[in-house]
Amino acid sequence: MPILLERPKPLHSPTLETIQMVEGTIRDAKQVITIAELKRRLPRKVNHNTLKTILDYLQKSGKIEFTSDGIVWIFLPKEDIAAILHKGRTWT
Repeated sequence: MPILLERPKPLHSPTLETIQMVEGTIRDAKQVITIAELKRRLPRKVNHNTLKTILDYLQKSGKIEFTSDGIVWIFLPKEDIAAILHKGRTWT
């Protein structure tokens, strides 16, 4: 009896455009947002598995965090960090 090997499912990688679309929608929310609300706010539909892949990437890269209420944007650009550090160094 021949042994049948399972073929691994091909992994789908989201496009940069889709990642940026999701990233921008979360960033522009300026509050905690649920996944269901995120899907409603996106300009176009995104496959659920693709969205999960994007959210996993954004969390690993330190841009979002999951809370009990949903997703929140936590990333600060270098310019904002530099401004905070500069402001913190002045004695007034």
